[in-house]
Amino acid sequence: MTARPISTPAAAPAAMLTMRDIRKSFGATVALNGVSFSVDAGEIVALVGENGAGKSTLMRVLSGAVRADAGAMTLNGQPYSPRNPQEARAAGVAMVYQELSVVPHMTGAENIVLGVEPVRRGIVRQQETRAIALEALNQVGAPAALLDRPVGAMSLAERQLVEIARSVALKSRVLVFDEPTSALTAEDTRRLFELLRRLKKSGHAIVFISHFLEEVREIADRFVVLRDGGSVGEGGTAEHSMNEIASMMVGRDVSDLFPRSRRSPGDPLLDISGLAGASKPTNASFVLHRGEVLGIAGLIGAGRSEMLRSIFGLEPVKSGQIRFATYSGPALPRQRWRQGMGMVSEDRAKEGLALSMTITDNMTLSRLDAFGSWGTMSPSKQEAAAAGWIRTLGIRSRDPRQRVGELSGGNQQKVALARLLHHDVDLLLLDEPTRGIDVASKTEIYELIDALALQGKAILVVSSYLPELLGICDRIAVMVRGTLRPPRPVRDLTEHDIIRQATGAA
Repeated sequence: MTARPISTPAAAPAAMLTMRDIRKSFGATVALNGVSFSVDAGEIVALVGENGAGKSTLMRVLSGAVRADAGAMTLNGQPYSPRNPQEARAAGVAMVYQELSVVPHMTGAENIVLGVEPVRRGIVRQQETRAIALEALNQVGAPAALLDRPVGAMSLAERQLVEIARSVALKSRVLVFDEPTSALTAEDTRRLFELLRRLKKSGHAIVFISHFLEEVREIADRFVVLRDGGSVGEGGTAEHSMNEIASMMVGRDVSDLFPRSRRSPGDPLLDISGLAGASKPTNASFVLHRGEVLGIAGLIGAGRSEMLRSIFGLEPVKSGQIRFATYSGPALPRQRWRQGMGMVSEDRAKEGLALSMTITDNMTLSRLDAFGSWGTMSPSKQEAAAAGWIRTLGIRSRDPRQRVGELSGGNQQKVALARLLHHDVDLLLLDEPTRGIDVASKTEIYELIDALALQGKAILVVSSYLPELLGICDRIAVMVRGTLRPPRPVRDLTEHDIIRQATGAA
């Protein structure tokens, strides 16, 4: 569908939104310490920083979810101080969160007009509802078929279009996108960026929050860096490299976002031949060596995660051979742990971690033999072991007894990796190991992967983040509709090559 020109907001001075000297504390914790931020009409400004830097709190102040302790805001040149999100939306500020706030059982049209339904004498006017929703979908280039489909039956990209259409229908002037591409395919991300450029051209002010610095440089006009609750840097994206922006974020020089030592792969450890699962993969073959990092690329739904889960025993194997060290054939996860294989799931909240349990338990429960014998166990030894991994991996926490659900995403991921290290596995299966975590935590995980490879561990990495695969892997294989293509050395590949393979164009 050809998108219609997006309606331009009411005439406004260039400074659409200003936030000056915003301060916010939660008890003794200072979340924002005098942050200033602005975005002009017809401008895209990226807000970047590590997890815990203050980005979420600043946007919660903007959206009316929390009240600032001090500071002032203006919107379209007028004082702006929303008491709740409803007032913020009514004033023209819309948030598009990573976890979309749509109602799954309602249709696209019902979601678009939710809260502002055209009503006469207490009855929703269905024909007018459809007209408003259709116009909004047309403006964001979305198909009219989304009008009557339940949102729960839509893809993530389609649900995102519905939420953006709702913002357009509400005539929002400031749009905040919080990690909008974290679970999108490359093609969906391209379409989203085309839409953001149209919104910008029509005079909307756009705040773009992302951990992907190459996306920041591609889509944003300016960037603002938060660190430890304060504004520490800003500038034009065209004039600053990713390394320069990352250095501002972490407060130190970051000369290489993807540390990789000179490696010498050793003997074969994992040999996969003609592997097929219940649905996917349909055909996967490769050999992974000790001291090697092998990356698996491909589109979402191609069968990458299913392959890892079949190898680890989480999903059934229909046919093919799995040879791991001296073991042959499929096995259950508990057997894989004993054999020396460990896995970190892409869904750390539901599968990778027990969020209500402590750091100690999450790190050690899969292997307790080191803490006692004959049915007894020493909690102090268990906690001491966890404390050691906390120090080794630089996990930011109060102590080993803290609940994992209270940690940031990056620290949660380190806990999941620590379990594999505690188990001393020879093979690590990592599914989207850095999704949703900040640059500093990513670099620390990359350094850990590099160190493990130097120790002779074998690492199999599934990732949708192509710079990551090209940066940390020795070889990359591309999964296309369930079939794994032969791995190729990283030196022979580019992002363009991988995308062409993944889409079947090569």
